[in-house]
Amino acid sequence: MKKLIAILCTITCLFGLTACGSGEALSEYGQHKADNAQQLADEMVLYLFAQYAADEAAAESFSEYTAEEIEYMLNTQYNIQVDGNAFLKGINSFRSAGESMGAITGTNGSEVRVDDSEIIVEVEVTGEKKNAKAEMIFSNDMFLTLKSAALNPSSTIGELMANAGLNTLIGMGTVFAVLILISLIISCFKVIPKIQNSMAKKKAPAAEAMGVDNAVMQIVEQETIVEEDDCELVAVIAAAIAAGEGAVTTDGFVVRSIRRR
Repeated sequence: MKKLIAILCTITCLFGLTACGSGEALSEYGQHKADNAQQLADEMVLYLFAQYAADEAAAESFSEYTAEEIEYMLNTQYNIQVDGNAFLKGINSFRSAGESMGAITGTNGSEVRVDDSEIIVEVEVTGEKKNAKAEMIFSNDMFLTLKSAALNPSSTIGELMANAGLNTLIGMGTVFAVLILISLIISCFKVIPKIQNSMAKKKAPAAEAMGVDNAVMQIVEQETIVEEDDCELVAVIAAAIAAGEGAVTTDGFVVRSIRRR
């Protein structure tokens, strides 16, 4: 059983490798366009970008023209079809890459691949300080219009190691910062109850004072009610005495005190 499973896995891997290796072959016309795009990139487009990127005045002069004017100029002078905005971006990319790689000294071959509606040409470029890879994308038609261009400097081993160390440092620093923050939050749990107790102690005297004030007010209100009740009782008694003596009013006597039984 194990041998059968191993045989089936081997056959599956062989079919997978066969499928990956069998790319769609280009037609004669498609191969002709790819060859023309590769030749155009090696002999014309790369040379133009290198020339204009090295000449600061010429590069700045292009910024004064519209995209349509750039397309017309390049078509008239060099017989190539370009997208004006793409050409301007390509010049800026070559100028930016030149700051780190220096002047372009030569090329080390190129590769071309066809991706549906695009033909992509990659050229290995050598520079004074470091090498780079130029990528130029053309339309997959008879016009071979330049749609995009960029020069990407290659990173040296030292730069790769430095970037890796920087990424590691940033990652570890972030982890330690989060751990420190968590420890500070946990340490605050001991302080929070103390703060709550101190605030509760401050509120307690105020609550007691408010309770005393409320009690005093209640006593005063009760005494006021009693006094009002006594006045009413005095008036009733005085009226009863006046009625018993046949007097019309209570002016002839005064009730000075009342004793409750």
